[in-house]
Amino acid sequence: MVFYGLLGAVTIALACLVNNGAVRCFGAGSGRGVTRQQALSCAALFTLFLVLAGTAALRIEVGNEYGNYVNTFHEIYVGGYVVTEPGFNWLVRFLFLLSGGENYLLVFGLFAVVTAVIFLKAMYDQSVDFTLSFALFMLLGLYFRTFNTVRYYFVLAVTLYSLRYVLKREYGKFVLLILLAALFHKSVLVVIPLYLIAALPWKKWQVALGAAFAVSLPLFQGFWMKVVLWLYPSYQNTVYLQKETGLEGSLMGIIRCAAVLLLGLSAYRETIKENRANLFYFKLNLLGLALYTCVSFLPLVSRFGYYLITAHVLLVPGILMGMPDEAPEPGGASALRLLKKGAGKKKKVMFLLTAAFCLLYFAYFLLTAHQEGVRVLPYHSWIFTEKEWLNGSFIF
Repeated sequence: MVFYGLLGAVTIALACLVNNGAVRCFGAGSGRGVTRQQALSCAALFTLFLVLAGTAALRIEVGNEYGNYVNTFHEIYVGGYVVTEPGFNWLVRFLFLLSGGENYLLVFGLFAVVTAVIFLKAMYDQSVDFTLSFALFMLLGLYFRTFNTVRYYFVLAVTLYSLRYVLKREYGKFVLLILLAALFHKSVLVVIPLYLIAALPWKKWQVALGAAFAVSLPLFQGFWMKVVLWLYPSYQNTVYLQKETGLEGSLMGIIRCAAVLLLGLSAYRETIKENRANLFYFKLNLLGLALYTCVSFLPLVSRFGYYLITAHVLLVPGILMGMPDEAPEPGGASALRLLKKGAGKKKKVMFLLTAAFCLLYFAYFLLTAHQEGVRVLPYHSWIFTEKEWLNGSFIF
């Protein structure tokens, strides 16, 4: 618990040095010379990547499904029956062939690196303030949950990255990217209709029809449970069908969505109504709130809900930074200037309330991170572990 707290504090401090309004650390620059501040920003971003990817890649026996994944890797290796998607199976076989054996640590390591890269790039390219987005990424527990189901959080990172294509109306690229992600976790296919619905203008009759459908869902619980188990038979008799799954439960999803809804409504005219990106993210939050509220009878709803509410890391900075200042500072706003004299009173208050909520959320996450269904505590690293794991695939 202390380690995660320190990790969060150190990485957020590093994120304060990253300015995604300066030189682009991903891709080509402007061709001009790089200033010391820009070099520091890129160095801090690279250090963040090393810390995040390294911590995730070095873990062992961390995450509710770690053992299940090792067993799945073994079945893939020996040609047994597995329920995982073909893209994932092909990649595991290729890595085992490359390493000359059943090197499951290499698989976990690769997913840790790729997932960290995609999340960081999505926030760096798409957020109005990287520091705020990264703080939310850590304090809402999103990073630590990547230790759990590696396939799911890999495709979750892909969906966050794919939002750019929806906003640019490049729907072909969006659909293609999601189809590729579905080779690793087919649940991601649900974002194709949901993201497109959020991107379209909403008329009153459509909202009323959607609300009626959402309200009807709890009335047909048995039918929808059968549909989900038909799509995901591997979830039968698992923790994901239990009523209590730690922070992944519907209650925390409802609280989080409701808090973001209140924040958005407090500055709807100034920051959302005429801002296409923020309006899109705001609609995703509304869909997420409806999902958590009306499908709470299905505990694994969080698997679908996170596809909608991960955009909080983009929406919340968009709202806070979009609030008017009393005296706008030259060079534009940044997270570090939110509490300075020129910031508007409303902006300061909402920033402090948001910070307080996130810190409380993080504290609750740490207190429940050991529970069944999450189990990302305690943290163990294979560097300090001297044991064979299950099928004798320990490689040292």
